[in-house]
Formats: sequence, C-alpha cells, structure tokens
Amino acid sequence: MRIDLHTHSTASDGTDTPAELVRNAADAGLDVVALTDHDTVGGHAAAKAALPPGLTLVTGAELSCRLPARDGSGDGISLHMLAYLFDPEEPELARERELVRDDRVPRARGMVAKLQELGVPVTWEQVARIAGDGAVGRPHIATAMVELGVVPTVSDAFTPEWLANDGRAYVEKHELDPFDAVRLVKAAGGVTVFAHPLALKRGVCVPESAIAELAAAGLDGIEVDHMDHDAPTRDRLRGIAADLGVLTTGSSDYHGSRKTCRLGEYTTDPEIYGEIVRRATGAFPVPGAGG
Repeated sequence: MRIDLHTHSTASDGTDTPAELVRNAADAGLDVVALTDHDTVGGHAAAKAALPPGLTLVTGAELSCRLPARDGSGDGISLHMLAYLFDPEEPELARERELVRDDRVPRARGMVAKLQELGVPVTWEQVARIAGDGAVGRPHIATAMVELGVVPTVSDAFTPEWLANDGRAYVEKHELDPFDAVRLVKAAGGVTVFAHPLALKRGVCVPESAIAELAAAGLDGIEVDHMDHDAPTRDRLRGIAADLGVLTTGSSDYHGSRKTCRLGEYTTDPEIYGEIVRRATGAFPVPGAGG
C-alpha cells in the first residue's frame, strides 16, 4: 500500500480542487490519501464525491498552533498539528477552527499592507483572486509576489526578508495552543500527528522537551519523512519517536503546483496507518467505489 497522509486542496492553499486532488492521487498510484487543508474541512464533501475506485480517503485538517515561549518572553513558536478522522461536528473543535479561519482575511490584508510599505505593488484584489474560495494564507500572497516578479518561486517568499515567521511582512494570526489542539482532537475522536516538527527552513525548531510533553498529553505521532527534513533530521526524529513511544509518519505535504513536492513523494508505513485508523473513533476512512 502507498499512503500519503498530508495534502492540500483549493479549500485552503493548494492548487488542485478536492476532486482533482483525489483523481491525481489515484493517478500517482496511491492507495490512501489524507486531505488535510489548513483549519478547514470544507473540501471533504467534494473529495468524497469524486473518490475514484481503489482509493481510500482519510479526512483530516492541519491545525495552526503556537507553542508559548517557555520563559514567558517572545512570541513562541508557530507550528502545525495534523488531525485525522475526528468528528467535524464536535462543537469545541469546530469553534476553534472557525476562529482561526476568521482571522485569516484581516491577517492577509495586514501582510499585503506591509508589502506595499516595502515597495511591493501587491494588492488585496490580486491575493483574493488567487485564493478564490480557499482559506486565504501566506502561499496566496507568495503567489502574488511571483506573479509580480518580486521572487522567482513561492518558497523564495518565505524568507526573513518577506513572509517567513517574524519576517518583514509577517503578521501573526490566531493559533491554538498545541496542547489544547491535542485535547480537542482527542475529544472529537481523532488522532494527532505533529507536522514537520524540525522544519528549520520554515523557522520551526521545537525543543525535544516540548515534543515529550505533547506526547505525555496524548500526541499520537510525529511526521518524520517530509521534504523539509534532511536525512540526519529524520534519523533524529525516529530516535525521539522511539524514546517517546509515538508513531512516525511520512507524507508529501502536497500543494499542487504551488510547491515542488509530488503526491506520494513520502509515504506512511501501512502498519502505522492501520494503528491511526484503529485509534480513531470520530470518523472512518472512506473507500472509493469498489474499494
């Protein structure tokens, strides 16, 4: 089985519609794909309706979180938590997702204003056109910068000069405490996996002590095999996971044409996928017709 547990569609900041994503996943030879748009389940219905034979859909989301600074100073560390197979109607988790989504437009407008102050002729109308019906975010602003010739690629916009965490045009957003995220997802019958926890080029370097505390609080796993982790980092994370007794996953973090990663570029072991499904009680994987 080939299993990819981290993808995005136009419901957030991917370029494939949910229907296109599941068709492309089948064409890429995947057996299981998880749709994990940022802070929204808005693409699930369309993905289920278009699910090809032989492909299983895992419903999920990637939750925006912030780990508070341990010494009480600074802004803490922004991070992402993958949530799988939770009940999308559970009210407390649904309310938190809505708070994050509601903050996205004013935040994006703030980043556009900062870029304009820095001499970049981006407009809100341009960013809104790129985002379409999706939950607007930094990748849409980065795409606008590519259109204007300010940077050559979306990734080149995520630097301290521009949109990286604490970059010149960065604006903070409402984010969940990751311990609350683990609690809420578990209460909704779901499973949590810490997404790309040591993605240094994103400015993410979470202390091992914090990962251990999250594991003690109920975190199910950490995403190890990911394009933002080099080989030594993956080895380090496997060691951490073994010490903590948590699961390890691999995923593409596919965003369509907005990133260079391919569907199925990194995958999850079938036994680990089976354990994720076994632990979930809020929802179940959806098999395609004939699956």
